[in-house]
Amino acid sequence: QHSMITKSIERAQKKVEENNFGIRKRLLEFDDVMNSQRTAIYNRRKNALFGEKLDLDIDNMIYDISFSIISYTQEGSDYEGFKFDVITNFGIEPPFSEKEFLEKDISELATELYQNAKERYNRKSAYIQERAFPVIKNIYEQQGDKIENIVIPFTDGLKTLQVVANLKESFESNGNNIPLAIEKGVSLAIIDDSWKENLRELDDLKQSVQNATYEQKDPLLIYKFESFNLFKQMMDKVNKDIVSFLMKANLPSQDPSQVKREQHQKE
Repeated sequence: QHSMITKSIERAQKKVEENNFGIRKRLLEFDDVMNSQRTAIYNRRKNALFGEKLDLDIDNMIYDISFSIISYTQEGSDYEGFKFDVITNFGIEPPFSEKEFLEKDISELATELYQNAKERYNRKSAYIQERAFPVIKNIYEQQGDKIENIVIPFTDGLKTLQVVANLKESFESNGNNIPLAIEKGVSLAIIDDSWKENLRELDDLKQSVQNATYEQKDPLLIYKFESFNLFKQMMDKVNKDIVSFLMKANLPSQDPSQVKREQHQKE
């Protein structure tokens, strides 16, 4: 009951509450970094899920990758490295010679490479639609009253993704929705896998930067800087993985009757 003891307790309590408030505030500041990244990735995921702006996203990805490849390989006059990256990302041969690669402006080369990659992708999408529709038509006519969605395997030879498409919509559109269904399925799968890996890396980073306090550095500043780099690297990888898979993957080699039997077995 002594006033000195009472004031000491009040000061200690106030100090503890201030400390706890500071900890909570600090945690929120760390969470704000993750939330800003979450907002950006969810916008990309929303585009992929609903497909409204997905074609624009893919166009931008193809151009950005084209510009990136040319900018860093032309700077080192590395035409062989440029050829390798074009084949790796787009599955095509370079549309211009080494002389043109070394002499032309980066923007001009990037536009030409983008146009070639886009034309090939459009031809491939039309081929997939043409090849898939007879199978879809056959399934719809025989089992349209039993099956709502079909699962389309899409593979690059190393990895296979199962793409879901509405059977009735696929039949009524003559297969026009198949390329979009593939783009949506591939984009969602790659974005989700990459985001989960990025969250694990952010958790590891949050733990590691705490040691910066002993070096008299601000852990939050280091966390913001490093997390930004991680997010940028993740988005670059997402773009390349999506474009590379869409450009190089195809329907597996199988005849329509084989697909039909698989559908019967599922039912």
